[in-house]
Amino acid sequence: MSGPVSAHLHSVIRYTTDATRGQPLASRVLARKDELEHALADLGPDDGLLRVAIETALATVTALMTGDLAHPSAVISLDLSRWLERRKLLAQDITRAQRAAGDEVHAIGGSLGRERLGVP
Repeated sequence: MSGPVSAHLHSVIRYTTDATRGQPLASRVLARKDELEHALADLGPDDGLLRVAIETALATVTALMTGDLAHPSAVISLDLSRWLERRKLLAQDITRAQRAAGDEVHAIGGSLGRERLGVP
């Protein structure tokens, strides 16, 4: 065997759930919910299983988002935190592609380019 092998990761994997740590729970949940809604809209006709998984996750979080999200009860807070952790990897390949497209749009035209492509 030769010496130690060194490997470098060329791309940084960002999960919305991890990237929003430190922000209020409601903001984190809404950001992830928005990300899943966009991923759902981008699914093709052959993505049936992923579509069901995303729709189930969205239905679950919608049911949890009752009352005052800024001041949820301890039980709802716990359930929302669990929802975030359990769904953080769901549809990440789609959401990473969306972020990459957003970065590309920003690089080629800023807000003008975003408006033309329909990206908020």
